[in-house]
Amino acid sequence: METQNYHLEIESDPNNLFVVEEFFNQISVEIKLPETRFPELMVALTEAITNAIIHGNKKDRSKMVHINVIAEEGLLTIKVKDEGNGFDPALIPDPTQPENLFRDSGRGVYLMKVYCDEVSHQTTPTGTETTLKIKF
Repeated sequence: METQNYHLEIESDPNNLFVVEEFFNQISVEIKLPETRFPELMVALTEAITNAIIHGNKKDRSKMVHINVIAEEGLLTIKVKDEGNGFDPALIPDPTQPENLFRDSGRGVYLMKVYCDEVSHQTTPTGTETTLKIKF
């Protein structure tokens, strides 16, 4: 399999998640992503994009979320970048701790780590970039 690159930009509106799902449906067919990995990946990707829209860009529709996907033999790398001020993932409370079990937020980064082989966050002068790596 040769390296394939994909790019999508969406406005910071949670309603645009359906566009991302369609985008990723097409990619998964093209790269022959195993069906068992697709739901896990959609959860991780949805969480990363939701974080970019809500926490990074504060739902400011003038700010974009940039999604770059690189598919190469056995590895999928997804970069989700917002145009916000950034955050420190170390400050997010552990959602598995009893005092956090019933909170209505704070599980996104945890779910990304559960479903991906590698997750990293980089704060840049123009926003936060979350990188998800998935072996398949």
